[in-house]
Amino acid sequence: MTPLVLLIIIGAYLLGSISSAVLISRLYRLPDPRDSGSGNPGATNVLRLGGKSAASMVLVCDVLKGMLPVWLSYFLDINPFLLGIIGIAACLGHIYPIFFHFRGGKGVATALGALAPIGWDLSGMLIGTWLLTVFITGYSSLGSLITALVAPMLTWFVKPEYTMAVSMLSCLIVLRHHDNLRRLFDGKETKIWQKISRKTKLK
Repeated sequence: MTPLVLLIIIGAYLLGSISSAVLISRLYRLPDPRDSGSGNPGATNVLRLGGKSAASMVLVCDVLKGMLPVWLSYFLDINPFLLGIIGIAACLGHIYPIFFHFRGGKGVATALGALAPIGWDLSGMLIGTWLLTVFITGYSSLGSLITALVAPMLTWFVKPEYTMAVSMLSCLIVLRHHDNLRRLFDGKETKIWQKISRKTKLK
């Protein structure tokens, strides 16, 4: 591993550690998403707490945290395995942010951003998988889990040389959702439109 790659890995972790949800919630004068709603500092929880505008900003920023370091590395012709490590570093920053007492989110949007440089066709299929799952079931977390599980297979069809890197990212996302998986099995997970409905009633 060259010094440049090591520097990019560290930079990816530090960029991922900038908690978009917390900062944008402060900008909108919303409750801290780590202590309110689901307790997850991500776009879905901000949607519950502050509506579509704030949630959209969080989503874009979280995607960019994964996209920028991996895209830079992609153009520097860094090999696929190390691209996976860089993507994981950005996701770990989001999940365990050093600037925010290591209390982070699930890493889904950041992982999607890290996968974007592989190809927009892959990104489109992953977004479509998430949307279809949420539309059918109503569970955002289940959409994330199923998307993570099918991502390596879809990558193999598009650019097979990146399958290992995507598999590593997928494992991280699935592990991060273990609490959601337990709630899904217990029938205690909240559907996404129930979250939006509750937010509307509070207004």
